[in-house]
Amino acid sequence: MILPLPWHLYLMALLYIMAGLNHFRKPRMYLKIIPPYFPKPELLNKISGFAEILLGILLCFPLFTKFAVAGIIALLIAVFPANLYMYQNSKAGFGLPKYILLLRLPLQALLMIWACLYICLE
Repeated sequence: MILPLPWHLYLMALLYIMAGLNHFRKPRMYLKIIPPYFPKPELLNKISGFAEILLGILLCFPLFTKFAVAGIIALLIAVFPANLYMYQNSKAGFGLPKYILLLRLPLQALLMIWACLYICLE
């Protein structure tokens, strides 16, 4: 018997799917935060957007939840340089106050912890 997933896992899935779709709806926004030392920013944006969508969908299927969580944690680590670049570069920061950009950095860790709860507590 397949047990239903907790509602907050569906919430996480929805957030990642929406964020992933946004990579294709507003690519300029994401291209702006990719550090210049990364090659092929357009491709990186598409890959990360596709990964968010796919991992969000996989979260909804109990058979793939652990795989999706591991992928989300890896993805959050991989995109951390973009968040750091936003903090360091005023043009990439969308005019947001520095303290907001600084608060985004530990937010990545909180998102990883949230994801990890689904595989670490079983």
